[in-house]
Amino acid sequence: MTKILLEILDSKGAVKSGKNDYEEITRPLTAVGEDFVDLATQDLTFEEGDQIRVTVDAADCYLVAKLDETLDTSVIFLPEKVWTYTVSMTANAIDARPDKRFMSKRHYLSVRTATNEEVAAYRNWALNPHDQKEFNGAYPHAHANVETRNDATFFACNAIDGVYANLSHGEYPYQSWGINRQADAALTIDFGRPVALDKVAFTLRNDFPHDNYWTQVSLGFSDGSKEVFHTEKKPQPQYFDFEKRVVTSVTFSELIQAADESPFPALTEIELFGRNA
Repeated sequence: MTKILLEILDSKGAVKSGKNDYEEITRPLTAVGEDFVDLATQDLTFEEGDQIRVTVDAADCYLVAKLDETLDTSVIFLPEKVWTYTVSMTANAIDARPDKRFMSKRHYLSVRTATNEEVAAYRNWALNPHDQKEFNGAYPHAHANVETRNDATFFACNAIDGVYANLSHGEYPYQSWGINRQADAALTIDFGRPVALDKVAFTLRNDFPHDNYWTQVSLGFSDGSKEVFHTEKKPQPQYFDFEKRVVTSVTFSELIQAADESPFPALTEIELFGRNA
């Protein structure tokens, strides 16, 4: 059994309060449970810098989380006991997500421990709709050596959020990883523990003629090995098998651009398939 504490905090770390329609009093927005916890309120306004904090009593655990109605439920790995999701209400942050995320007064959040079957499954272990630009305590986490104009619609985390819309660029749902024309652009997916991978899928942004695309890309693995793939100008995910290896991170780099006039290739989504090792 894993004890889970779920809290909503203000920017100074104090627990926020909410109220339900048929109640006269406000209640602290905190809940605790064994292997499952949820938190609901009908009157809470999120503000810049608010935090959703998840605390567990044992490190190295897998959780299934949904911190907002517009965030897909996802499996995450916590190497430590605390995961802190910071809510940003800036105009740029809002551009990169659905209009209603954290914007209403009615909210429902839930966190539970993952089942043995979920932890052992063959799946895309790069997927994490809850990932953010800065590491928040939960894996997988995407980061890069460049993100166009430090704009949230081009952050590395967009490439593992599970959104495949790629026929335009910029604001949600067309967020992507943008490389700002940088020749040595590289994006890394950290898993936080060993995973055994054997397949990758690339979804390239296809906003032509604004966009360009890559004809060749590479994956560098934490074990020092590398795979090279030849990609095409098409909107669908492009799948490639490779020799299975156990790694803790993968870097997408050595990106060779097509001869098209546009200088703007971008990655909409990357998927890495395998099992926990």
